[in-house]
Amino acid sequence: MVAAAIGEFAAESRAQGYDEVLERRWPLDLVLDTHTHSFAVRALVTEGEMWLTVGDEVRHLRPGDRFALDYEQPHAERCGSQGATFWVARRRTR
Repeated sequence: MVAAAIGEFAAESRAQGYDEVLERRWPLDLVLDTHTHSFAVRALVTEGEMWLTVGDEVRHLRPGDRFALDYEQPHAERCGSQGATFWVARRRTR
């Protein structure tokens, strides 16, 4: 079931121009201070929970929630006491 679902997420992402899809598993209570990436991101949380901060907005994300970040968009991330797993698609070309 999960393999089929990540395949669907990958196909959907590639159709939107994303060139890499992977699963990220982050440990419990991980904190990543404000940073940027040299690629655009779209993601789907599949397990655990995390908080994504972009500007003044903080989003509490749980399984089934999606988020997107543009190239070089400053953001911070924090995982909950169970860690977090999410599928992420990256687009390196603008």
